[in-house]
Amino acid sequence: MKVTVIGYWGGYPASGSATSSYLVEKDGYSLLVDCGSGALSRLQPFKEIMDLDAVILSHYHQDHIADIGVLQYAWLVQNMINETERVLPIYGHKKDEAAFGELAHQYTRGVAYNPEETLYLGPFSIEFNKTSHPVPCYGMKICDSTETVVYTADSSYNEGWSAFASGADLLITDTNFYKGMDGSGPGHMTSEEAATIARDASVEALWLSHLPHFGQHTRLKQEAEDVFQGSIQLAKEGLTWDKDLNKL
Repeated sequence: MKVTVIGYWGGYPASGSATSSYLVEKDGYSLLVDCGSGALSRLQPFKEIMDLDAVILSHYHQDHIADIGVLQYAWLVQNMINETERVLPIYGHKKDEAAFGELAHQYTRGVAYNPEETLYLGPFSIEFNKTSHPVPCYGMKICDSTETVVYTADSSYNEGWSAFASGADLLITDTNFYKGMDGSGPGHMTSEEAATIARDASVEALWLSHLPHFGQHTRLKQEAEDVFQGSIQLAKEGLTWDKDLNKL
């Protein structure tokens, strides 16, 4: 399994960047996890738009779905140019019926996932964990036959994350606040809380993502290192995890 960061900012993208979006690939299958603001532009150096097999969304806040509309236009334009009628499935939950309804377009199809059941997409099995966030949001455990990647999506800290992420090869966490701050109101975690999950879950590697627009990000990593002794990296565009190639 290969994971590439496409967007990593929380709220809105800094110049030339994107908010939450991650490309997960295996055996020629390409899954885009969340599709935030700027994601479509930043995706293209790594993957052709029409080479996506599916998109899956954690929730419907704009910093996770803002580029769904332009992705729909891209598939419309490319189908017209190539005289094809390919349809892209976009998976989302139905806790917000109106937002889910917006996933359907001429060449995209909204597909509801049941957070209580395992979803199978290509080579991946995906389990869901309801997060602590102001709107319904689901983190994901993405597995192939040998590797496991856990993505918290947007969530404040809760002890259930450690069990959900237990033994994961890679943990990607919401890290929108610094140590000592309280992210429970807006539904986000601190560096210390993200690292606590990684430590208690005995994961191999931790990526700090959904980063804030204030402070020095290197401080987030330093604070996490005080808690978790495994591999820690700050998310950045193009950061790639591929266990087979020992890329961390």
